[in-house]
Amino acid sequence: MSEIYDLRSAIEFLKTQEGQFVETDVEADPDAEISGVYRYVGAGGTVQRPTKQEGPAMLFNNVKGFPDSRVVIGMLSSRKRVGLLLDTDYKRLGWHLRDAVKNPINPVIIDGKAPCQEVVHKVTDPDFDLRKLVPAPTNTPEDAGPYITMGLCAGTDPENGDTDVTIHRLCIQSKDEMTMWITPGSRHLGAFWDKYLKMNKPMPISVSIGLDPAVYMCAGFEPPTTPIGFNELQIAGALRGKPVELAKCVSIPETCIAHAEYVIEGELIPGLTMREDINSNTGKAMPEFPGYTGEAKGDDLPNYLPVIKVKAVTHRVNPIMESCIGPSNEHVSMAGIPTEASVIDLVERAMPGRLVNVHAAPCGGGKFVSIIQFRKNNINDEGRQRQAALLAFSAFSEMKHVFLVDEDVDIFDMNDVMWAMTTRFQGDKDCITIPGVHTHVLDPSNDPDFDPSISVHGIACKSIFDCTVPYALKNRFERCKFLDVDPKKWLPDFNF
Repeated sequence: MSEIYDLRSAIEFLKTQEGQFVETDVEADPDAEISGVYRYVGAGGTVQRPTKQEGPAMLFNNVKGFPDSRVVIGMLSSRKRVGLLLDTDYKRLGWHLRDAVKNPINPVIIDGKAPCQEVVHKVTDPDFDLRKLVPAPTNTPEDAGPYITMGLCAGTDPENGDTDVTIHRLCIQSKDEMTMWITPGSRHLGAFWDKYLKMNKPMPISVSIGLDPAVYMCAGFEPPTTPIGFNELQIAGALRGKPVELAKCVSIPETCIAHAEYVIEGELIPGLTMREDINSNTGKAMPEFPGYTGEAKGDDLPNYLPVIKVKAVTHRVNPIMESCIGPSNEHVSMAGIPTEASVIDLVERAMPGRLVNVHAAPCGGGKFVSIIQFRKNNINDEGRQRQAALLAFSAFSEMKHVFLVDEDVDIFDMNDVMWAMTTRFQGDKDCITIPGVHTHVLDPSNDPDFDPSISVHGIACKSIFDCTVPYALKNRFERCKFLDVDPKKWLPDFNF
């Protein structure tokens, strides 16, 4: 496999892999059109049908209004493609990332001018305008504005110097302002920002866009797997076997990804907030991972949006803006595979040798639904599968549903999972409910209007669906045994 260290090397690699990459020179408008096209090509996930579940990544070489820029979308929207980009079996990605967490490699700051700083624009330039410099697409015509959906935000703890990176929803609002949605209590940068607020000081923040896929894949980890103070770039270093290279920003005391296509530098300003739909007045933000359009956040508590005052934009020559569709398989990959790694680690430590595999399914956006494949080695393992489900809820607090299946079920095929539920599940004894638990505010059913028993928006009933066969009855639930052959003997060119 050729070395991948940035977005461009990843694209060149995908060009050598059949069916993994396409590009077009036809002009495309970043205002909803690019996402509208890619929905048909391979977005997958909870995107409105029709959409392909395993389509290629796509590069738009002719972006309306941005003659020197390109836009790529869907780099991580196929699990198989993520496996290729990380040089591992796509079915074992959760285990691969789990091993990387245990063998971290710290990032390093390079000397001199970084590739991401080939071109520099500062806010003091007379023609500086973020809206004309960064071709951020909108997902739909209803979006509050152009969104940076693949922006890796980097910040530093003002008290102890800890650093961290996370991906946040960033909406371009003016020539030098972006709103930043920080989900309450779920991101380390949010904890850093709270400290800056108490100190009444601006928080320097960099936003790196267009990166090595390994960097994006590490950003979705959350506590307890990566507690506050653990910079997820260490995981990306482990995935590549060498440190992620950082560069010093040109206008703020912060670092950025040295090989990024774009970097936006700025500061979160205490007391400066803004309504998310200030330019559109639609009341809507953008499509979120559950498959619904999120409501625009306001400019006051509890859903206020802090504002990044932009100080500079740097980029490579002929830069590539990387984007994703909110509810696509791209989100499933970035959020779900780290979730799998976290569940694997916790269950393996608690009951080694019984967990076969975990899949954070696309139907849950990578966050809400996990399928756990569990091995019962003897009669004493009966019931441990349910303990594994409880551990999964502990490993990732936003999870809502866990399906438990046996070793003979393909956890990457929801038809097979539903078959197990149909033939190995009885609702009165195999459904375990845990009401009144906080999950995620973006699930619209987690609301008192939907269920009067819910006291506060974001509370839900977590459920375990135990679709495993009781150990004592396993011989009565054997699947049909077909002859094991190599089908390529008959169809050598068929894609099995």
